[in-house]
Amino acid sequence: MSDTVSYTRKGVIGIIKVNNPPVNALCHSVRSGIKNCIEAGLNDTAAKALVLMCEGRTFIAGADIRELGKPGHSPELRLVIDEVETASKPVIAAIHGTALGGGLEVALGCHYRIAVPTARVGLPEVNLGLMPRMGGTQRLPRLVGAEAALDLMVKGNQMTAKQALELGIIDEVISDNLVGDALEAAAIRYAESKILEGAGRRAIRHIQLDSVSTEVFDNYRKSIARKQRGFLAPGHIIKAVQAAFELPFEEGMVLEQQLFDELLASSESSAQRHIFFAEREVAKIPGLAKSTTKRPVKTAAVIGAGTMGGGIAMNFANVGIPVKLLETKQEFIEKGLAIIRSNYENTAKKGRITLADVEQRMALIEPSLNFEDITDVDIVIEAVFEHMDVKKEVFRKLDQHCKPGAILATNTSTLDIDEIASATQRPADVIGMHFFSPANVMRLLENVRGKKTADDVMATVMSLSKRIGKVGVMVGVCDGFVGNRMLHKRTRESAFLALEGASPAQIDKVLYDFGFPMGPFAMADLAGLDVGYKVRQARKAAGKTEEPDLTWIDKIVEMGRYGQKTKAGIYTYKDGRTAISDSAIEALISQCAKDAGIEQRNISDQEILERCLYPMINEGAKILEEGIASRAVDIDTIWVNGYGFPAYKGGPMFLADQIGLKKIYDSYLKYAGQCDEQYWKPAPLLEKLAREGRGFYSR
Repeated sequence: MSDTVSYTRKGVIGIIKVNNPPVNALCHSVRSGIKNCIEAGLNDTAAKALVLMCEGRTFIAGADIRELGKPGHSPELRLVIDEVETASKPVIAAIHGTALGGGLEVALGCHYRIAVPTARVGLPEVNLGLMPRMGGTQRLPRLVGAEAALDLMVKGNQMTAKQALELGIIDEVISDNLVGDALEAAAIRYAESKILEGAGRRAIRHIQLDSVSTEVFDNYRKSIARKQRGFLAPGHIIKAVQAAFELPFEEGMVLEQQLFDELLASSESSAQRHIFFAEREVAKIPGLAKSTTKRPVKTAAVIGAGTMGGGIAMNFANVGIPVKLLETKQEFIEKGLAIIRSNYENTAKKGRITLADVEQRMALIEPSLNFEDITDVDIVIEAVFEHMDVKKEVFRKLDQHCKPGAILATNTSTLDIDEIASATQRPADVIGMHFFSPANVMRLLENVRGKKTADDVMATVMSLSKRIGKVGVMVGVCDGFVGNRMLHKRTRESAFLALEGASPAQIDKVLYDFGFPMGPFAMADLAGLDVGYKVRQARKAAGKTEEPDLTWIDKIVEMGRYGQKTKAGIYTYKDGRTAISDSAIEALISQCAKDAGIEQRNISDQEILERCLYPMINEGAKILEEGIASRAVDIDTIWVNGYGFPAYKGGPMFLADQIGLKKIYDSYLKYAGQCDEQYWKPAPLLEKLAREGRGFYSR
């Protein structure tokens, strides 16, 4: 027995209860406790069947991630599961909350599984760059077949109790959402019914599988090739599941462990685990007391019903928060609402929500043409054109109409929050909430604190970020904040590389092969070259110089080539989507280079990669020095969740540590001699850490 697992008996049913809050993780004491309680139940001659269940809000929600990579302590979980599965008495798992990872593998080791309606199950190890290693890849296919098992493990999604019942993972869904003593009573009734039926033990390992063509696995690999590009774990999972159909159970288990060990030692899994913990760490703002009071947010408003404003409004409606959508003209409102409805209906067609959900969410979005209609909201988010004068005028009106204590947020991606706040008499209530497009899909929310933003406003916005399904990161005010400030460095260098002789297609391919969803020029064409052009014109009018002088891109815009939407930009798009290199654009770039006195040359892929990534990392070092980001994890989380930085690389600052800051520093000195000495000047923090042999995570 242990402090975390207990054994009692009710009549002829032995009850094994795990109590390891908050999520009953499978730490050493839980593993040993389950083993000892199974033995106690088998030695209890009065017990005819055993029930395994958990106290608190959930069934076993997974292994203890803190133990990964550390020396194991007996008993190993797979041996505990073997003891459960080979027990001489029926063992029933009673699931509430979630049974995830090792928790579901424990349940699969039981002979029967019941669950409450709200329970969810899954094997999400792939999200950590890992795979199940306690028999999940061998037992699950024996229950549900190859494709269903692959979907659950490769996609890493959770499944409802109803779905699990339909597949055969769960044997019965209890009629009510029971917990505690009520769940125990229901589990006892189910166990007693099995005894009366004469139902005995039922080990999944003994299920004989029919052979499956190797084409099933080959086709599955092809189907995920693009989405899972660069990730190791999906391929290893497919190998293990294929082994379940080709090898005896015990040999399949050996291969599963070998494949898991390969993943655990990989840089990809290390990076994904880094991001997993980073997303939890960034929720805590350094220096902000955990006890900081949060303002209630029961109602919201969004100013602007365009693509961004409509997407922001959807985030509130999705979680049941009524939101008012304000515009200047009825036609803009109608267009915005039509796009929102279309988005919801498309989601319903995919089966992710019901048509009733569509109507319920649409009903929560109330259109308006008057600022007087938002006087009672708890938070308002401005999402109008990215121009300081326009935004300041909106905030003057918000200051005039919104109730005292309302949070006034701006969705600006680059503009000075403090200047925007100066348009109000309540700068403490003003904060930046930089959503990423499409706002109803992208996970990142770059929250920006101003000099006078109140602590409770910051705490409220970070809590709200999680509530609406976002990964919130708090940063400080500067031009471009964290993400765009670093992106500007990559934009500058990619544009100069093109002038120096690398083609846009070569540059895009290098960054795509690195792991980005697309390269900088394909991304610019997708976003619309005219968007960046207008921003640059506004910045120039405000006296802000651009780096670099993007004359060649501006010339493309002035030719009426805006990107995909006009079927021509940096590339041409005959079908509207596929980028095709254009000799006319390459000639334009060559002419611009000649006009600037730049002699074009062949540039290696490695130079392209270094000159695009290293300035971002150097800028990240400056951002840390200035306190714009409090920690390296803030930067990594922003780039992975908002800018397509591959999760299996861990973010720019994590990657920098893997490369070695000394190597990056030395490259900076090399490019200083080759390119612009002033631009290629290492940040003091980068130089300091490089000289000391340390990294951003060991400083």
